[in-house]
Amino acid sequence: MGPKSERVYRTIREWISTGKYVPGTKLPSERTLSEDLSIGRTALRQVLAKLVAEGVVEVHGRSSYRVPDRSVTTKAPSDLEPWQIHGERTVYDNQWVKLSLVDVEPPGVERFEHHVVRLHHVAIAAVMDDQDRVLMLWRYRFVPETFGWELPGGIVDESEDPAATALREVEEETGWRPDALEHVVTYQPMVGMVDSPHEIFVGRGAKHVGDPTDAEEAGHVAWVPLADIPGLMERGELMGSGTLVALLHVLASRAAGSSPTSAA
Repeated sequence: MGPKSERVYRTIREWISTGKYVPGTKLPSERTLSEDLSIGRTALRQVLAKLVAEGVVEVHGRSSYRVPDRSVTTKAPSDLEPWQIHGERTVYDNQWVKLSLVDVEPPGVERFEHHVVRLHHVAIAAVMDDQDRVLMLWRYRFVPETFGWELPGGIVDESEDPAATALREVEEETGWRPDALEHVVTYQPMVGMVDSPHEIFVGRGAKHVGDPTDAEEAGHVAWVPLADIPGLMERGELMGSGTLVALLHVLASRAAGSSPTSAA
């Protein structure tokens, strides 16, 4: 876009971010916007198309635009029953993995034994700098037999705060100490059979304090531009669901026009 279009783009984003147009409200008509912002209709439509692609506004009909109302949530059904659990027996157990057979009974289905793999609680962190780069590691993983980019992270020790784990792992694996981290989501990577809660943290700013101290987990440390992430994803060079979830959150937050972290 040209300078005038960039000015209009920033103006409309500012209107929305400062609350001049709140979620659920319509923007002025194209004619009004064109007149008020001193821009031609063709150039204005290019700006609006970009805002629609980024999720900042929604288009309704041919030329009506409004700010998305993200407060509307989907109501969960209330008439479904949970599975009954009648017992559990351990098949294999060590410090890294536990395999169990759980006696379950889904509603309306005969009870049976279901395999469940129980792994550790994990914390992962996406740390960004003021140049919109994210701190990552290029590593070799022998299970898929491939190299790829990962975010730093690791196992939450017993009775440890996951946020403390994330801070510790970033420093041990990269040599950078985050200024602060904010929790954004907890999820299960394979909810049908594997129990391994993953905690995702995001932060902005870090101080270099030395070389990585975790030799087993160390890799090539780099600040990767966020603009490169979609290409790395397309080429299959991002490894691990935690890396993908964290980076997708960061990219989605930027597209929506909000900061991915309150830590500044």
